[in-house]
Amino acid sequence: MRIGGFLPTTLLDYPGHLACTVFTQGCNLRCPFCQNGSLVLPDHFDPLLSEEEVLKKMEKRSGILEGVCISGGEPTLQPDLEDFIRKVRSLGLKIKLDTNGSRPDILKDLCQKGLIDYVAMDVKAAPSEYARVCGLSAEGSDFFAPYAESVAFLKQSGIDHEFRTTLVKGLHTRKSMQELAAFLSGAAAWYLQSYEESSDVISLLEHGPGTFSGFSSPELNEFLSIAQEHVPAAVLRGVG
Repeated sequence: MRIGGFLPTTLLDYPGHLACTVFTQGCNLRCPFCQNGSLVLPDHFDPLLSEEEVLKKMEKRSGILEGVCISGGEPTLQPDLEDFIRKVRSLGLKIKLDTNGSRPDILKDLCQKGLIDYVAMDVKAAPSEYARVCGLSAEGSDFFAPYAESVAFLKQSGIDHEFRTTLVKGLHTRKSMQELAAFLSGAAAWYLQSYEESSDVISLLEHGPGTFSGFSSPELNEFLSIAQEHVPAAVLRGVG
């Protein structure tokens, strides 16, 4: 598997568990606000890490670790993702999958085989604006269909999951939040996060600093109120 990064210990990436995080290399989206540009843009790829060495590190810490978060990039693009997950599970570790939801067939298959314990799906924007916010040109009226399929599956799957949206000034508006909240109506967990610029943000790598900014606390709370009209469980995450 194409592993572009490894975090040996995290208390944040897998809720309620001491975990490590594996970052896969490559993505089919180009969200300009993405914080992992070096995992998405081929010109900025770091050298790959050895899968064997990463698994050895997990094994050495298997008495301490409870789970592994597989993130990216987009993990479901990896053709040997299932094989890797099975190797991790053989160490007695739980699996959390971070995904953009673009490949519902892979998501469903892994979940129905009992290989995934928790899914975090990034829901980027209102359905009508999805391609634009994802940094892609419109690809027809069915562009959003696979993402909608993944959301629908997770809602009824019985698998622990969350949806999360990063709010970016210049990309998200109150009107678009109303559309997105209506789409996610009834979701069990929806986390709203504020955009923060870092050295690995795609827009910075491609265009320089200052392209986007985050919302103020009052603005974020206004977005939260809109979200909670349809998803009472919606909360702000990582906002002081």
